[in-house]
Amino acid sequence: NHPSAIEPYQGAATGVGGIIRDIFTMGARPIASLNSLRFGTLDKPRQRYLFEGAVAGIGGYGNCLGVPTVGGEVYFEEAYEGNCLINAMSIGLMREEKLMRAVGSGPGNHVLVIGSTTGRDGIGGASVLASQEFDERAEDKRPAVQVGDPFEEKLLIEACLELLDKGLLVALGDCGAAGLTSSISEMASRGGVGIDIDASLVPQREEAMKPFEIMVSESQERMVAVVAPAQLDDVMAVCAKWGLRSTVIGSITDTGRFTVRMGDEVVADMPADKLAHDAPEYDPAMARPAYLDEVQAFDAAALATTTDMAVLGTTLLRVLASPNVCSRHWIWEQYDHQVMDNTVVLPGSDAAVIRIGDTGRGETTTRAIAASSDCNGRYCYLDPYRGAQ
Repeated sequence: NHPSAIEPYQGAATGVGGIIRDIFTMGARPIASLNSLRFGTLDKPRQRYLFEGAVAGIGGYGNCLGVPTVGGEVYFEEAYEGNCLINAMSIGLMREEKLMRAVGSGPGNHVLVIGSTTGRDGIGGASVLASQEFDERAEDKRPAVQVGDPFEEKLLIEACLELLDKGLLVALGDCGAAGLTSSISEMASRGGVGIDIDASLVPQREEAMKPFEIMVSESQERMVAVVAPAQLDDVMAVCAKWGLRSTVIGSITDTGRFTVRMGDEVVADMPADKLAHDAPEYDPAMARPAYLDEVQAFDAAALATTTDMAVLGTTLLRVLASPNVCSRHWIWEQYDHQVMDNTVVLPGSDAAVIRIGDTGRGETTTRAIAASSDCNGRYCYLDPYRGAQ
């Protein structure tokens, strides 16, 4: 999650929020979260700032959701000094037959935006921040970092799961990278339909927002739903029950086009496929990195050995004191890992174990899920092909 290299707290927090939305958008209840973190070496003040801020952001957002953070991992290497990595993971439970997809259908059906208002935070977040190196001018990119509201997301979890359980939605998707533009165009393209929306109807929290800003804003805690006219009142009633905004911003059409209006003025009109699944593909030049020959020629058998217990003891203590080996207690003690009361084996072991309990069919089970995060970036450094395997 690259925004963390600019604003570590909010960047990490929105990483948690985004992955949680991916889970309940499909109709699954989130039951656990994990993370995988990479930073530069801790002797650099900025790296320590990024590390502490990201950990606080994961805890600050995740602890408010009622979803336990049960595990993760962290490593510190010079390679990550230019761009730290915050990878978020979430686990959800649902009955397979209740899977919901973000596939638009039914010309005449309403398109709604549910949840938070739209602001200028996060505009261009994906294009500005993804896969970039950050230097002393990184602060200039801070406005592209989204600002999350975990309490709004908690309401979204409960409202969306209730809407799906009652069968009130035709389709449901969340607003991720590129905001409404990506979620709506992908929904239309997957269903082979068109969508016509009025951007002026999108609830906004800032004045004089332009159509472009409304459409690409990556403001968090927003969902896009397709609702049949007969179900509209029931959907809005459920949203109101949970204190959430629900606004009709457009409708499904049979044109296959993604049309954006600002009141009576058409400001964008194009085939939905062009944005979603028929975009240009890059074919960058590739070359084998020069360092691979050197590192792959390394012979471990050539290393010096010793039986001197004093040397071995000192070496062992140095290894145990390394930030890449020492206890992670300081990290996971900041996370609520027991909310929901289903975490049977707590962080600090090889894997967390989460009780399943309710099967979703009015029955209970004694089965559980073991979850752990285990990534080793050095594998990819030494041999990218083997590392990816």
